[in-house]
Amino acid sequence: MKNLILLLALVTLLFNCNSNDNKKIISKENETQNIKKDTSLIEIADLPIHIDSTDYLLHPIGNYKIYASKLSSYRSDNYNSFSVSNSNKYSISGNLSNVKFQKKDSEELIPLTNKIINIKSMSFMKEIFDTTKSQLLIYTINDKDTNSDNKLDYNDIETLYISKIDGSGFKKLTPEYEELLDWETVIIINRIYFKTIEDSNKNGEFDKSDSLHYYFIDYSKESYVVKEYYPI
Repeated sequence: MKNLILLLALVTLLFNCNSNDNKKIISKENETQNIKKDTSLIEIADLPIHIDSTDYLLHPIGNYKIYASKLSSYRSDNYNSFSVSNSNKYSISGNLSNVKFQKKDSEELIPLTNKIINIKSMSFMKEIFDTTKSQLLIYTINDKDTNSDNKLDYNDIETLYISKIDGSGFKKLTPEYEELLDWETVIIINRIYFKTIEDSNKNGEFDKSDSLHYYFIDYSKESYVVKEYYPI
């Protein structure tokens, strides 16, 4: 009988663990204060990246996993130069913990934030610059441990942020606990549109029963007020 009870308890535990695996929202109480530091990771910075048409260098910062057991094995040809990001002319992607900004003719490095976040991507809005001369960055970020696994990664809710090219005015655009689905710029009317999904049935997953929301901001106004609209 005792063995049967233990077996049932084990099955229940495994079921509960598996049922939580795909959930992006398990708790709205746990944010970032309980995130555990992975001791197999070291924090490093990539070499600076110049965003074309600007006076700024961006220094991506992230965590790198070490597999080698000897310092003599830490060679750039084996470890891809300890890189934590990928970049092209106007965008940077990876799993970054921060970014530092450096203006030309200055040695000062200014961090984007002092909060615990995971930056998935950041993009310089070149089309906006070409038409308005405004220098803006758009970010996709995990900023809360919404699935309560004590780490920030792609399994947590993805959000949308904006800042100026020097990192100032860093602001979250998506409402709390809504998952970013898509975003785009519409240059002709100075707007950035984005779409989110809300776990309206409170089952911890995003599915067909949940609510879609549609928003825009007018990027010509520095307040970046988010307005919801209703196409459906």
